[in-house]
Amino acid sequence: MRQSISDFKSKFSGGARPNLFEVKLFWPDTVRAATGTDALTDTLMIKAASLPPSVINTIEVPFRGRKLKVAGDRTFESWTITVINDTNMVLRNKFELWMDLVSRNSVNLKDLPGLSYMQDLYVTQLDSEQEAIKEYQIHDAFPVNISAIDLNYETNDAVEEFTVEFSYQYWTSRQAGVEDYTGIR
Repeated sequence: MRQSISDFKSKFSGGARPNLFEVKLFWPDTVRAATGTDALTDTLMIKAASLPPSVINTIEVPFRGRKLKVAGDRTFESWTITVINDTNMVLRNKFELWMDLVSRNSVNLKDLPGLSYMQDLYVTQLDSEQEAIKEYQIHDAFPVNISAIDLNYETNDAVEEFTVEFSYQYWTSRQAGVEDYTGIR
């Protein structure tokens, strides 16, 4: 069956745009109390993120020289954001404090009780009207890596950036306009 550009056009809704997204950060109470927080500023300074991956590992079961591939356990790979660094290093300071509360730089101790260092994060895909298309909730996340910021006399006309890698337990999603969809059936 031949398909024409008109067939494609009738199915194409404009396409989701990778630059229309929003990340919402929620800080542990200790970080919020020590630094104060401006959710709007925090959201605007996140330059890049991703919708989280979905991975089900494969178990290979050998049988007479062949391998039967069956579904294994679901795993949740790290999730990373890219942050624009301002001259006051507001977000960098918050992330460094968060990580220091999880495991202090000077001694191998943590300053947050139990698992209170874990927070839910949200990444939302937006449409051209800035309305949510789909939202992912990243459950019980905490930073595990803040990247270095390279300094160099030869770098001109650039703003510093750094990445923050999070470990988390799992994610759920919600499609706009669909009631109670969590991504789990």
